[in-house]
Amino acid sequence: MSDKLSNAQIAWRAAQDIEDGAYVNLGIGFPEMVAKFQPPGRQAIFHTENGILNFGESPAPGEEDWDLINAGKKAVTLKPGAAFFHHADSFAMVRGGHLDVAILGAYEVAENGDLANWSTGPKGVPAVGGAMDLVHGAKRVAVITDHLTKDGRPKLVKRCTLPLTGVGCVTRVYTSLAVIDIENGRFVLREKLAAMSVDQLQAVTGAELVVPDHIGDLAAPEV
Repeated sequence: MSDKLSNAQIAWRAAQDIEDGAYVNLGIGFPEMVAKFQPPGRQAIFHTENGILNFGESPAPGEEDWDLINAGKKAVTLKPGAAFFHHADSFAMVRGGHLDVAILGAYEVAENGDLANWSTGPKGVPAVGGAMDLVHGAKRVAVITDHLTKDGRPKLVKRCTLPLTGVGCVTRVYTSLAVIDIENGRFVLREKLAAMSVDQLQAVTGAELVVPDHIGDLAAPEV
């Protein structure tokens, strides 16, 4: 499926919904890209599990300080007022409900909000990280993901078949094809690519979509 948003465009779209001043944790890998796309006039305060609050963008190549890294071991910069703290204090912030938003990747998301993102099964290499704490500690949990797996199977499903990270925790999914809310145990379509019909989207989604009267066009700039 060539006509779809790139990972950077999905990250851009997710960034548009982050409120000014929100405390935000970004999952390792693809979700880290969200930090690049803060809308003008808005600035999130980014948190990382290894103990930094208010870090900035990646430094220029060759200017990395490898004592300043995020949970994904990538070099970061600091913003004025940034703070360092113990790993345990960082997780106390997560578990204490002090984060407004967590944006994570996914292997599967179920229509009831269940998330599977830490293991691909018995043959996979498990990577729990802080996701299990984040999905239950953050006030809002969003997922960014390609709509399909690499072998063409839906990632949005009726029930997850992979080991769960959290139960009923996801409220919005940003994919390469659509923006979908999870409400009352159902996938509710909010935006889709203009060139794609609802029937085409339904055909690559593993559970029934609730289609409201108004659906926005999913669009992102070249980033």
